[in-house]
Amino acid sequence: MTASTPKSLDHVDRLALKIQALNKTKDATSRILIGVSGIPGSGKSTLGEAVAARLNKLAGSDGQFAVCIPMDGYHLSRAQLAAMPDPATAIHRRGAAFTFDGEGFYRLVKYLREPLIADSVAVYAPSFDHAIKDPVADDIPILPASRIVIFEGLYLSLNREPWSLAAALMDESWFIDVDREIARERLIKRHVASGIVPDVAAAKHRIDSTDFLNADDIMENRLPVDELVPGS
Repeated sequence: MTASTPKSLDHVDRLALKIQALNKTKDATSRILIGVSGIPGSGKSTLGEAVAARLNKLAGSDGQFAVCIPMDGYHLSRAQLAAMPDPATAIHRRGAAFTFDGEGFYRLVKYLREPLIADSVAVYAPSFDHAIKDPVADDIPILPASRIVIFEGLYLSLNREPWSLAAALMDESWFIDVDREIARERLIKRHVASGIVPDVAAAKHRIDSTDFLNADDIMENRLPVDELVPGS
């Protein structure tokens, strides 16, 4: 926290004001790209969406000035996982770094890093449809008016390519520091509510055999970040 930032401001206010100040240093052709990472259940989407909403409110925007893009759209499809050499492991480990299209994500970040010009057009990111449990291509518009793009996902501060290449293009990288037991309780509720697993026992097994293996990879191979945000 800088000396000029009031301690009474919560993390959303503080980070939004920080990005608003950074935006004032940029020219009209440059976007600000932010990467928010953390272990499963850390609150990445909650933070990213809240900061984007606060920035839009500060800018008097209808939601176009700042956008939050989840990394979930870069999940490999179930068909792609089934075509891997060990499909059973790939499907069970869905959510591990190797089950994402990291190169596709890197291409999007590189494109958004290009200067905005008079005839710039909308760019579309994929989303993830939890009903069909697969990504949906070209589903989230990023308009030329979107000066601030906040990405959120597990591997945005991972020290392996292509994730590290994408991280190097960000103006800011944030990591949510959350207690594992808080994350575990969130994941249990999420997995049961979404129908990924039938009950709490199955959710706990999935967390130990998948989610927290990913958490170990994330924590052991994290790049330095600009902000370590306390989770809650």
